[in-house]
Amino acid sequence: MIVSCINLYAVFDWEKPWFQKEAGIVPQTIIVLGVIGADVHAVGNKILDVAFSQHGFKVVNLGVMVSQEEFINAAVESNASVIMVSSLYGHGEMDCRGLREKCREAGIGDILLYVGGNLVVGKRTFAEVEKIFQEMGFDRVYPPGVLPDVAIVDLERDLGL
Repeated sequence: MIVSCINLYAVFDWEKPWFQKEAGIVPQTIIVLGVIGADVHAVGNKILDVAFSQHGFKVVNLGVMVSQEEFINAAVESNASVIMVSSLYGHGEMDCRGLREKCREAGIGDILLYVGGNLVVGKRTFAEVEKIFQEMGFDRVYPPGVLPDVAIVDLERDLGL
């Protein structure tokens, strides 16, 4: 299984420039993507990377086990328009708290913040989870199982593309 995932990642990385070239895409908008905290769920992160790249976004993929500071530093260094945080292990609420404030301190307080996945421990409705993350300053919140196309439409709308 691990070898299969490694091979899958290698194919995605190799083919990403080809997908963009074949589609005549010149990446403009930069997205910083990663899995926050101690979460090691990597496959969905790679799928998001490929989907966003195929739709013309330049993706700076930080991978798994990413700290808030790493997201912010990558966004500053790449001049990103969006930070997209993924969490599947249920501790996203704890890991994401304070991210918007740290973005403001770093001078990128107006950057779009998206978050998605299995974000909380325990049983809560998605409406409750969404409210928690919106109060933390996230612009978009996605439940588990949302297809990348939903986020792509939201990105295009939020960025005026």
